Amino acid sequence: QVQLVESGGGLVQAGGSLRLSCAASGLTFSYYVMGWFRQVSGKEREFVAAIRWTGGSANYADSVKGRFTISRDNAANTVYLQMNSLKPEDAAVYYCAASRTVRPSTSADEYDYWGQGTQVTVSA
Repeated sequence: QVQLVESGGGLVQAGGSLRLSCAASGLTFSYYVMGWFRQVSGKEREFVAAIRWTGGSANYADSVKGRFTISRDNAANTVYLQMNSLKPEDAAVYYCAASRTVRPSTSADEYDYWGQGTQVTVSA
């Protein structure tokens, strides 16, 4: 049974940083593109970042480029999202997801497995 478990969310002031982690089990982690998405209540799930299985290629949403960094540790079956210079508009539930696509896809439809999400709140 595949499980993706996010952690690291919380409350932070604008301009602050958080590091999200997603621990995967039940799948051959190094075969999967890993992505982060976020969702605000009442809105569609939004792509944030994705990283190829090698860790050598990543995609970012324009809204987070230069502030967020996705990385992975295949030995630890974990993907990370380092979030710096956080803004109130970054507040959302953040989800990690796994995809068997070759490229780091930005489309939620191409992801096969999802975590339960972790809440990020940014105060102004």
